[in-house]
Amino acid sequence: MTDKLFDGAEGRILGVGVTLAVLMLGAFGVGWHLYPDSVLAYAAMTGLNLIIGRAAGMSFGYAHGYSHAQVVPLNMLVETIQVLVVYPLFALSWRKMIRFPALQPFFTRMHLAAESRGGMVKKFGIAGLFVFVFVPFWMTGPVVGSIIGFLIGLRPWVNIAVVLASTYIAIGIWALLLNELSDWAATVNRFAPYALVVAIALIVAAVRLLQRRHGRPK
Repeated sequence: MTDKLFDGAEGRILGVGVTLAVLMLGAFGVGWHLYPDSVLAYAAMTGLNLIIGRAAGMSFGYAHGYSHAQVVPLNMLVETIQVLVVYPLFALSWRKMIRFPALQPFFTRMHLAAESRGGMVKKFGIAGLFVFVFVPFWMTGPVVGSIIGFLIGLRPWVNIAVVLASTYIAIGIWALLLNELSDWAATVNRFAPYALVVAIALIVAAVRLLQRRHGRPK
């Protein structure tokens, strides 16, 4: 079963994603012994990106005084790993090649989000997918975009290439915007850039709460 799992394109993509994740964790482990303060900030950026989203993770990096060269590559790596792990897991689960009961609720949410937001993508294909991933609205990010690409039948590596290209361009634009916002906030108060991170987190939490309430059966 394991041999067959990694025979297909999705299995190989999963292998790349898991390898990158292990290397990233290993780098954090080594860095923790050599540069604990710096690694803590990088870990915070990573966690905020994973839990809240790119805006919070990148804002924290700029609030901490990091440059584009420190913030942008890390967030690109984090979102790349998300896509390279979640997308193939979803695809393999869809094809019943693997089964993770604990992840099924998450896959179901991603599937529903992809179906409800995939109209434009289905109509315009690759161009629609690129725009979907690029546009900065809730639940239009790379993971949901990659699942939409799978559901409309894009070849795995084409799907990954389109999603990641759009993601990297979007991160570059977010970097310019969030760095400017952080610099402006710092002129008001030295703690204001961190207040910006908290504000972003609260907005995301509020949006999630509203979506959950809206999605409950009447």
